[in-house]
Amino acid sequence: MTQTSIKPSEYFSKVLTGTAMGVIIGVAPNAVLSAILRALPQVPVTISLLQIVSIFQMATPFLVGAIVAFQFGFKPLTQMVVAASSFIASGVLKFDDSIGKFAGAGTGDLINTMITAAIAVGMILLIKDKFGSMEIIAMPVVIGVLASFIGLTLLPIVSGITLSIGAVINSFTSLQPILMSILIAVSFAALLTTPVSAIAVGLAIQLSGVASGAAAMGVAATTLTLVVHSFKVNKPGITIAVGTGGMKLMMPNLFKYPIVLLPYVTTAAISAIPVYLFSISGTPQTAGFGVVGLVSPLASIDAGLSIPLAVLSWLVVPVAAAMLSQFVYDKVLHIYDSKVVFKYLGQ
Repeated sequence: MTQTSIKPSEYFSKVLTGTAMGVIIGVAPNAVLSAILRALPQVPVTISLLQIVSIFQMATPFLVGAIVAFQFGFKPLTQMVVAASSFIASGVLKFDDSIGKFAGAGTGDLINTMITAAIAVGMILLIKDKFGSMEIIAMPVVIGVLASFIGLTLLPIVSGITLSIGAVINSFTSLQPILMSILIAVSFAALLTTPVSAIAVGLAIQLSGVASGAAAMGVAATTLTLVVHSFKVNKPGITIAVGTGGMKLMMPNLFKYPIVLLPYVTTAAISAIPVYLFSISGTPQTAGFGVVGLVSPLASIDAGLSIPLAVLSWLVVPVAAAMLSQFVYDKVLHIYDSKVVFKYLGQ
């Protein structure tokens, strides 16, 4: 049954949870399989599979909208209206004047997707059953089009904010190398469980070389910190999902318990040291992946890092740093309780 009365905090939590689940469902196939598929001979089957996972990823905004609406108990009609509005306003599809067609790639702007989903949900909650027997026509025409229009109007503003965040991170590259590596790694570690797409930021500001390696290491640090803290707290399926690309499942935890940033940034700062020492590098396309699908580790090996150093840098150091962070902050200083702040909040 559709909810008609809801507290702002609960409203925000449902939008965040739906966004997190939609992102993992949409991004996971491409994140996990693309690196493997690209390493295989490019025969028709592998090419088709690569296209499938790319298109699956493009569907992320639609999935976000649908799951956000599901969180509010909406029926299929209203779920699809929210989903369609979220997809349209995400910017994942843009009209290309040079070919006279729509072209799409990536996931669109996830923050704007979330905002549009929230707007569409709010409009539906306000309208309730006022459309009566005309609902099947009026709901997509009125709510769907209006929410999409508002979302598209907001898109340049929201995207500008995302790019500004990226510009600040990119400015760190002009600082002292080891400090640069730490700042970039910490920044991406902090971004990972927010609605901002680390992959999108890496692409938007074209991080490359050691800057890309530092960004990817920050992503890896948060991923492995979540795995270490989640291991004895959540069901195995949640921990596996987080470790294979579903880090944004823990987005509601960050907003409810901001203290989780402490082990993220601590692990990232420690893990960034090998980036500087071993000149771990990457590309704009690999800056936001971390250890998911081994995309970033493979990129660093392609750039000249030896396999033993790759294992040390991408696995041993971050895991050790995450375990140290958990021990110090949870067991020694009692700053937080892992069983509380890292307990999966989704339904």
